[in-house]
Amino acid sequence: MDFSEIEKRGLVLLGCGKMGSAMLAGWLGQGLSPKAVHVVEPFPSDWLSGTGVALNGKLPEAPAVVLVAVKPQMMGEALPTLKAMGGGETLFVTVAAGTTLATYETILGAATPVVRAMPNTPAAIGRGITAICGNDSTTEAHLALAEGLLSAVGQVVRLEGEHQMDAVTAISGSGPAYVFHMIEALAAAGEALNLPAELAMSLAKATVGGAGQLAEDSDVSPAQLRVNVTSPGGTTAAALAVLMDPEAGLPPLMQRATAAAEARGKELGK
Repeated sequence: MDFSEIEKRGLVLLGCGKMGSAMLAGWLGQGLSPKAVHVVEPFPSDWLSGTGVALNGKLPEAPAVVLVAVKPQMMGEALPTLKAMGGGETLFVTVAAGTTLATYETILGAATPVVRAMPNTPAAIGRGITAICGNDSTTEAHLALAEGLLSAVGQVVRLEGEHQMDAVTAISGSGPAYVFHMIEALAAAGEALNLPAELAMSLAKATVGGAGQLAEDSDVSPAQLRVNVTSPGGTTAAALAVLMDPEAGLPPLMQRATAAAEARGKELGK
């Protein structure tokens, strides 16, 4: 990524917890000068303090980018402090869940370009996927800049508009928790079949992790990968008959779960 404009004007990172730290580590690893980064973080980690970034100091008046990575409940207090940077010269990129583009426009002004992003927790190891959308003041250049910054922690996809954000949150934003719970459930099932707990958990973690990697790397669809491992009348087929039951299996359960997540996202956005 070309960091020349950011190194000339600066980047403000508002909040540097797990997600902010993952992004910062990615930028620095790609060659961004620490001197160009201004971090506002009341509880800096030892790692952050040792990066060489400007920490909790005077901020540039018109940075190239302000990246908002504070928790949603802190937004009301934190965002107004950056109001003077609104108006059009600075791109605001937000990874805070549940805060709408309209909220940013109300505080910063409608002329402020704002890109809303929904990353997920695998970003911590550079394997995340982030969905983005912009307000009416964002240009292709703004979206490309946001995409470049967020690609430091994984893949980036563009949405048709903010109306898709709650559904994305229900799938990829909250999705890692569903997978973690599947690992728990698979390990517990192993214990119920008299496997030692530690062995059952090791099998469950490696199976889910390996299958996920295979699905992502393969040119074959997940449906075909499932068929490939399923011998007619075999053990996998017996298990899938339960999991794929149209009334009590995984598909209707997953639809109910994601619908609940999407509905809650809409509630939080009001």
